[in-house]
Amino acid sequence: METNEILRKVRKIEIKTRGLTNQIFAGEYHSAFKGKGMSFSEVREYQYGDDVRNIDWNVTARFNRPYVKIFEEERELTVILAIDVSRSGDFGTNKQFKRDLITEVAAVLSFSAIQNNDKVGVIFFSDRIEKFIPPKKGKKHILRIIRELIDFEPGGKGTDITEALRFVTNSIKKRSIVFVLSDFFDDEDYEKAVRIANNKHDLIALQIADRREENLPQMGLVKFEDPETGEEMWIDTSDYSVRVKYEEYYKNHEKKIKEIFARANVDTTKLYTGKDYVIPLMNLFKMRTKFR
Repeated sequence: METNEILRKVRKIEIKTRGLTNQIFAGEYHSAFKGKGMSFSEVREYQYGDDVRNIDWNVTARFNRPYVKIFEEERELTVILAIDVSRSGDFGTNKQFKRDLITEVAAVLSFSAIQNNDKVGVIFFSDRIEKFIPPKKGKKHILRIIRELIDFEPGGKGTDITEALRFVTNSIKKRSIVFVLSDFFDDEDYEKAVRIANNKHDLIALQIADRREENLPQMGLVKFEDPETGEEMWIDTSDYSVRVKYEEYYKNHEKKIKEIFARANVDTTKLYTGKDYVIPLMNLFKMRTKFR
């Protein structure tokens, strides 16, 4: 893709997503994610009613009178976007590809984060870790992330959720808010990795989908290619039993996703190509605000 075309796309996404952030998401994001921890602020002399468990014994011994540690709510958070860049993202039948939707949602989350004075980092993954952009603040950093999302070409084709979450767990030391943006087309069992990552961080799963994936249309004999494996096959879509088997496969895929994240107590929502993602994200933020 030519540089000028990339810049035009970056600008278009910036205008749209910053507008949404300013008008809708900023307050909801702040309410949903502020104050997830307490950090040490200062010490002061003990006052009647203070919790004795907060006494700083080193300072107390030095000044020969009791001092307590004062903690304050953490204001600065770190947001990590774990983004699936596998080949299945190059599918879409309603106005946009799944990859385009991921780019928009990632931009909205990023602009919301920097408005809250949070750092944003990104992990691109397929069946391997493709790229890591360390957390930073600022508009320039966010525009770099959007540019990478538009123009990035992965080396791998498949999806390995376990590898992505293992990288998050091992590489991100500070407790962070981790959004995983993926269609989760991974046949392997990644539940253990989800549990471990969510114990260390605040994990949120955003499932990216296209309505056409849910069933096969009747189009006769059609040649299909699996974008992640490259396997090609001819399928008779007019065969009712074939369509039923495919629907069963997709239902099992959906069931697996829901059960894994429910058992791990991970918040999740589903976003469709060509559909409004504002309401699902707002509902997710409001739910977190209600139960935080």
